[in-house]
Amino acid sequence: MKLSIGICGGGVGGLCAAIALRKAGHAVEVFEKARAINRVGADINLTPNAVFALDQLGVGEYLRHSAARPSFRISRDGISGEETSRLPMSSAAEEKYGAPQLTIHRADLLDALRDQLPDGVLQLGKAAAGLDLHNGHATLGFADGGERDFDLVVGADGIHSVIRTALWGEDQPRYTGMVSYRGTFPSTKSAGLPDTDAFTKWWGEIPEKQIVTFPLTQGKEIFVFATLPQEDWSEEGWTLPGDVDDLRRSYANFHEDARKLIDALDEVTRSALHVRDPMPQWAKGRATLLGDAAHPMVPFMAQGACMAIEDAVVLGRALDDTSDDLDAALARYETERKPRTARVQESSLANDWLKKAGNADWVYGYDAWTTPLTKTQNGSSHETRI
Repeated sequence: MKLSIGICGGGVGGLCAAIALRKAGHAVEVFEKARAINRVGADINLTPNAVFALDQLGVGEYLRHSAARPSFRISRDGISGEETSRLPMSSAAEEKYGAPQLTIHRADLLDALRDQLPDGVLQLGKAAAGLDLHNGHATLGFADGGERDFDLVVGADGIHSVIRTALWGEDQPRYTGMVSYRGTFPSTKSAGLPDTDAFTKWWGEIPEKQIVTFPLTQGKEIFVFATLPQEDWSEEGWTLPGDVDDLRRSYANFHEDARKLIDALDEVTRSALHVRDPMPQWAKGRATLLGDAAHPMVPFMAQGACMAIEDAVVLGRALDDTSDDLDAALARYETERKPRTARVQESSLANDWLKKAGNADWVYGYDAWTTPLTKTQNGSSHETRI
């Protein structure tokens, strides 16, 4: 059965879902509130589980030419500089998990995904404003006053999802008490610093204080991510300019090599980190959620975009055969994804992932293309592996 599917949100999760659902034979349209395609954002860290999923969406070769391939995933004590864990990545990850870790500018990934879609699938300047579920259909309303009917609506519209609110009511994300800072500098300024070709995390004396670095754009740039505690966040805006001198003063007690990373930055942006608790249910009627709309998480495991990519692939697989009914297909998708994304949400918030040597297989070894999707009856199903 060929479905008409409207996807709200033209970010990583929404575009991946469009590709996967088209592969399953459905008619898909993606609605993005931005009016133009701009090179916004900075980093995206694609761990092997996400790269493996993207390979079969047709963008793997492009990503390998555009991205950097971190050599290791390293943890260091931020004060002493002592190395506390080291996990081989690059070719070692490719051999073990079927794909390497890739670090790339977000805009480059979005460009690659858009190129997989025919003209007209992605519609810019179309902000979702509401959703009406009725008689086995979903009517999507837009801020410009227009409406469209679909067999299924997918909310891939981020942590402030209009579709989530329409389905489940107003629910403000919870501020974590942490503010993040992001910036990049040319790799030519990294001479003498250790492991700038790796993904390296410097752990502070408190969990809210940390520095993460990794290469971007084939190693031509070094990305820096740092967090600090802050009691509240009252500023208007999602991402704001930050004060790099304040950031340097805040890390004055860190190891010299970590401080040099911040010293190399000319400017930074800052934003508050918000989360939500895992949801008991994603779908209602002819609508469901994926990515940050369903399970926003702090970035301490670098899995936010990766979970959205996995969601998209599993949703496409679940809807590849809707001969039973759509309710059962959506239940298969949700039942497979909820336990895994909840575990990653909670582990990310705990912020101890690979601080010391550990087994990363449960995250990096997940295969969204073959993980079992339990057959359902009457819209119910049993949990599969995570």
